[in-house]
Amino acid sequence: MSAGLDLIAQIARRQNLADYQKKHWTGGFADYIDIVHINPKVTRTAYQRLYDMILEFGTDEIEVNKEKVVKYKFFDDPVDGGKDAVFGLDRTLMNLVNVLKSAAHRYGTERRVLLLHGPVGSSKSTIVRLLKKGLEHYSRTDDGALYTYGWREEGVEGQDVWVDCPMHEDPLHLIPEEFRTDILAELNTEISLGAYPISIEGDLCPYCRQMFNERMARTDGDWSRVLADIRVRRLILSEQDRVGIGTFQPKDEKNQDATELTGDINYRKIAEYGTESDPRAFNFDGEFNIANRGIIEFIEVLKLDVAFLYDLLGASQEHKIKPKKFAQTDIDEVIIGHTNEPEYKKLQSNEFMEALRDRTVKIDVPYVTKLSDEIHIYQKDYNSRRVRGKKIAPHTLEVAAMWAVLTRLEEPKNAGLTLLQKLKLYNGKTLPGFTEDNIKELREEAEREGMHGISPRYVQDKISNALVAHADERSVNPFMVLNELEAGLKHHSLINNDEVKKHYKHLLSVVKEEYEDIVKNEVQRAIAADEEALSRLCGNYIDNVKAYTQREKVKNKYTGQTEEPDERLMRSIEEKIDIPESRKDDFRREIMNYIGALSLDGKKFDYRTNERLQKALELKLFQDQKDTIKLTSLVSSVVDKDTQEKIDIVKGRLIRNYGYDEDSATDVLNYVASIFARGDVKRGTH
Repeated sequence: MSAGLDLIAQIARRQNLADYQKKHWTGGFADYIDIVHINPKVTRTAYQRLYDMILEFGTDEIEVNKEKVVKYKFFDDPVDGGKDAVFGLDRTLMNLVNVLKSAAHRYGTERRVLLLHGPVGSSKSTIVRLLKKGLEHYSRTDDGALYTYGWREEGVEGQDVWVDCPMHEDPLHLIPEEFRTDILAELNTEISLGAYPISIEGDLCPYCRQMFNERMARTDGDWSRVLADIRVRRLILSEQDRVGIGTFQPKDEKNQDATELTGDINYRKIAEYGTESDPRAFNFDGEFNIANRGIIEFIEVLKLDVAFLYDLLGASQEHKIKPKKFAQTDIDEVIIGHTNEPEYKKLQSNEFMEALRDRTVKIDVPYVTKLSDEIHIYQKDYNSRRVRGKKIAPHTLEVAAMWAVLTRLEEPKNAGLTLLQKLKLYNGKTLPGFTEDNIKELREEAEREGMHGISPRYVQDKISNALVAHADERSVNPFMVLNELEAGLKHHSLINNDEVKKHYKHLLSVVKEEYEDIVKNEVQRAIAADEEALSRLCGNYIDNVKAYTQREKVKNKYTGQTEEPDERLMRSIEEKIDIPESRKDDFRREIMNYIGALSLDGKKFDYRTNERLQKALELKLFQDQKDTIKLTSLVSSVVDKDTQEKIDIVKGRLIRNYGYDEDSATDVLNYVASIFARGDVKRGTH
C-alpha cells in the first residue's frame, strides 16, 4: 500500500462515524417535541446554556484571606489543555459567574451588557475567548445539545433543498402565539424541581415568518401541514462557521457600518423578488444575527460609534434588533464586551452614554496581585516544552513576576511594612505580627490595587527579548531579563510619567536585592547540605540541650570527661534563627518536648522534621564551612584541587536540589562568590 493510501486508511479507522451522525441528526418537528420531553435542556436560553456549561466542569471551594471563594475549573481551560488558563482571578471569575447565574434565572441581568473592565493585558479577551471556545465544545456534547430547523424549498429540476433559518432559531418558535400557553403548560408538567422551565420567547425571524405565512396560505391555515415542510437538525456552534458565536471589532468611523451588526440587502436577489423588503432578498448575517442562541463579543466596546450603541441597547434591554427595512427581530444571546481604563473613564464623563451605563453590568478584571499566580502566567509560555535549546535559569521568571506584581501594589499605610513584605503576605508567607485579618484589611484599604501597573504582556515581550538577544548563551538568567525590563521602560508607550518610571526603576533594584538574598540562601544551604555533618552537629546540639534542660553534665566524646553543657555552641545555633537570650530556655524545652512526643509515638527524632531547627543547623554549618571551601577563590583565576572538589560537590547539590544546570549553577556560584568577596554577607537569611 502506498504512503498516501495508508494515511487515508489510518484516518478512516480513527473516525467515529456514529458520533458524526449523532451531531448531524435531522428529523421532523414531532421528533423534536419527543426530544424536548426527554431532555428539556435543549430549549435553554443562551445565558442558561452558558452558565450550565461552566458548571459542567466542576468547582472547588478555596479560602482567600478567610473568605470562601468558588473556583470554577472551566477557567483552567480543560477544553484546550490549559492553553488559555486564567490564573489568580478567582474572585473576579466568581463575580462573573454570579452575574451569569442571575441571568440564567431571569433575575434581570439577562437584559444587560456584560462589560469586562480593566487595564491592558489583564485577561479580559482571554476570558471571553474561553467562554466562546467552551460553548462550541459544549454544543458538541449530549448535555449541551441544541436544535434549529430549515424549510423545504423546490430546487433545480424539481429537487427539494433545505434552507436553514438564518438565525438558528429554536423550533418551538414555530408554535403560534395563541397556542403557546397550553403547550408550555403540558411540556412543563414533567420538569424536575430546580430545572429551568421551558419557555418560548420571541417570534419568528423575518425570513421564517415569510416562509411560514406563505405555507399557511397554501394549506388554508393548516399548521400541521406546514410542519411537513420543516426539517429539524442538531445545531453545532462554531465561530469559524459563524454559527452562534459572533465577534465585532470597531473600525475607524468612516468604515463603520451598522449592517455589520444586523445584516444587509442582497442586491443580486432584488431582481428575483422585486423588492428590498422581501426577506429572501436580505442577508441576515450581521454579527447579532449569526450569534443568536450563543454569544457575541464586542472588542473595545466603548470605541463604538454612537449609532451602533442604539443597536446594542435594544439588543440587551429588549432582546431585539432592527435590520434595515424589517420589523424588530427577536434575539437570544449573551452580549459581552471588554474595554480598558481610559475608554471607561471617557464613558463616565460622556452624558450621551448614560443609557449604556444604565444597561451595563461592569465586572472589574484586575491584574494578578499574587506572586505565585503571576509566575504561572509566564511558566505557561516559557517552559522546557516551549523553549527549545535554551535553559531558563531558576528564579528568572520569579524575579520578572515579582517586579510586575510590585508595580501593581499600592504602598501600605502601615509604616512598618514594605511593599516587598506586602507582596510576600499576599503570596501566603507569614510575617510576625500579621494575621489573615490584617491581610484582608490591607486588600480592602487598597481598592484600586491591580487596576494599574505593568502588564504581563510587557514582561512576556522582555523575556522573549532576553531569549533572543543572548543567542550564544545556553541559559537565560534573571539579570538578563531584569536588564531587558529596565531598558524597555525608556520607550514604554503607556508610561509617560517620569515619576512612575522612576518608581518602577526603584522596584527593579528592590527585586535585585531580593534575588541576591534568595541565591545567597540557596548557596548557603547547598554548602551546608552535608547530611553527615548536619547529623553530627544536631546530635551534639541535642546532647547539650538535654543536659541543660535536665541540669546534667555532658560527657566529652574525645576526653571522656564530663563537662558543663556547651552554652557557646547552643547559642551559636539558636542565634541563626533569631532566638533571643531571654527565650533560649523556652526554645530548648520546646525541642525536648517535641523529641519526647515523637518517642511516645514510637518515632525517632530527625532534625529534618523540625523546619526551624533544620534552618538553624544549616546556617551554623555554613558559617563553619564557608571558609574551608574558600568560595571567594572562585573570583580569582587560581583554584586549588581540594577547593575545586568541594565546589563541585556544592554545584552538584544546586543542580540536584534547586533545578540549576551546569552553566547556571556555575553562574550563580560565581555571583555569590563575588558577594562574599565584597564582604557583603548578612548574618542569617531573609
